[in-house]
Amino acid sequence: MEKKNEKLVIIVCSIIALFVGAAGMYVLFHYFPNATTNITKSEKEVTVNENGISDAVDKIYDSVVVVETYKEQQKISSGTGFVYRSEGNNAYILTNNHVIDNGDEVYVVFTDGKQIKTKIVGSDEYADIGVLQVGANDIISVAEIGSSEQTKLGDTVFAVGAPLDSAYSWTVTRGILSGKDRLVEVSLSNNSANDWIMKVIQTDAAINSGNSGGPLANSNGEVIGITSLKLVSSGVEGMGFAIPIEDALEYADKIISGEKTVRPLLGITMIDSNDIYALFANGFNVNNKTKGVVVASVQEGSAANKAGIQKGDVITKLDDDEITSIAELRYNLYKHNVGDTIQVTYQRNDKEDTVKVTLTASED
Repeated sequence: MEKKNEKLVIIVCSIIALFVGAAGMYVLFHYFPNATTNITKSEKEVTVNENGISDAVDKIYDSVVVVETYKEQQKISSGTGFVYRSEGNNAYILTNNHVIDNGDEVYVVFTDGKQIKTKIVGSDEYADIGVLQVGANDIISVAEIGSSEQTKLGDTVFAVGAPLDSAYSWTVTRGILSGKDRLVEVSLSNNSANDWIMKVIQTDAAINSGNSGGPLANSNGEVIGITSLKLVSSGVEGMGFAIPIEDALEYADKIISGEKTVRPLLGITMIDSNDIYALFANGFNVNNKTKGVVVASVQEGSAANKAGIQKGDVITKLDDDEITSIAELRYNLYKHNVGDTIQVTYQRNDKEDTVKVTLTASED
């Protein structure tokens, strides 16, 4: 009998608890309808927030300038730049080399509409970096520099620039960091052959003609890269590229200090082994199946000449790095310093051979 009473008490208590809980939920929803709607989602201590990046844009906006390049008083190109450094009476603007290349005068326009003639400090063709100088009193603000190395895939990034023409100056486009340490082949001239490989960061933020030289920034408004039109293909959508800010600053510091960039030299002219027209025009066998770089000529007294490399040799490796194009050869060659000795693998008359080459200097 006692056991039956205990079971009855348990059942009654359970029913009471159920009703009390239901009543409590009713009161919560009825009298406090918003109590459960303001929820912030957090993952790995990072708050997911969709309020936008307007504060970050404000932080960098006035440091961005439109760059206009003239030759013999005729405007030949335009792009973007940003003030990244101010010392004493001088301030310095970073942009792309190809934005100011071939010009004899460069002007910049600030967000307040003021146009200033700059001093062209210098540039580096392969790094695609150019540096301009204006008076420190002329600038509005200086961009804060961040780190591309500390970014993660999926991080929010945005670009500020002048796409298409000056009518769309200071356009802001937003995306994510899509990739790091991408190796992209670029052409330094108007021909179809690629001359160089650049290590870049990838984003899906829209980058158009005129954005070249502008900043790619993180969600804190810090510059992590310099956008470059040369790294954007017209046949690809949603893939933009930027030069890591660390690389850009390394070259910019050299330019400002007057230090010349000295790159190693083999002392040869080259043709890609798959460039049938160029091979035929230079009298080479167009049926050559060997992948690599054909030596079109060898400079007398050069490092290659002293090592015994001859016209018609097909270079297939530098040390352990396979070479299939001129761009790859230059990229791997420029990893080395003047005075280094490297091993060059080549084919001559269908036979493979290797030779040691001590690199000499080439001043750009």
